[in-house]
Amino acid sequence: MSGANTTKTVRRPKSKVDWSRFDAMTDEERHAAALSDPDAQPLSAEVLKRMKWTPRAKIIRRALGLTQEEFSARFRIPLGTLRDWEQGAAEPDQAARAYLKVIAVDPEAVRRALQVRPGAAPDRPRERRRSAPRAV
Repeated sequence: MSGANTTKTVRRPKSKVDWSRFDAMTDEERHAAALSDPDAQPLSAEVLKRMKWTPRAKIIRRALGLTQEEFSARFRIPLGTLRDWEQGAAEPDQAARAYLKVIAVDPEAVRRALQVRPGAAPDRPRERRRSAPRAV
């Protein structure tokens, strides 16, 4: 091979925002400017205390380095349900939120608990019992 440079140079488009004024500000000036914005006021301690923390499936999944398909299969969550949660089309119910918390805290314990053991029958959905026809 020749000694030619094969690395590709990528040009990034210039930002439409002029950051020079921001860069010239001190941290205190930036903080004061942020507080003066009426549309971006910080939450008070009372409001933060009342807010409900909901585990975010996408954050947990990404922290574990899993794709949606891998996360869904490993933790037995239907793929469509997981996608709905991540896209905000649906919110996890109380049981699902608890399950997500357990996954976030100790994913390895959940994996072990769900692992199929040799000789054990795999989990199957329960079949609905059909009642005998009633005599009229």
